[in-house]
Amino acid sequence: MKIVLLALVMRLLMIGAASAQETASFKIVVNPSNGISSLTKEQISDLFLKKVTQWENGRKALPVDQVTASTIREKFSKEIHEKSVTAINSYWRQKIFSGRDVPPPEKSSDADVLAYVAENADAVGYVSANAPVDKVKVLKITK
Repeated sequence: MKIVLLALVMRLLMIGAASAQETASFKIVVNPSNGISSLTKEQISDLFLKKVTQWENGRKALPVDQVTASTIREKFSKEIHEKSVTAINSYWRQKIFSGRDVPPPEKSSDADVLAYVAENADAVGYVSANAPVDKVKVLKITK
């Protein structure tokens, strides 16, 4: 009985560690002048799907995506949107076809995202967990 209980506890710990690793595989970044310090996953998703288009201060939010083929984009889409990149691309095709909106611009690397965010006061992006973030502000992702 003790062995079964120990195995169950170990399994739960591994699941928790895997979830923490998924969250830690990328960082959400904004310009240092942005007053925001944390966002929920739902708020982040809404910004990148342009369901919310303004920051709390009324300024236009400028989300920037990584390219479709990027591994970090797949991780971001699964963790934040809880959908695949293919599903998100389908969402944007529908928006474009109906003339309602266009997707955020795409950048081909962490460095390009970081440069865009550093240069645009209202930008928000995501980069790999190990990307150097000295010129941007990293947001805390809350539940």
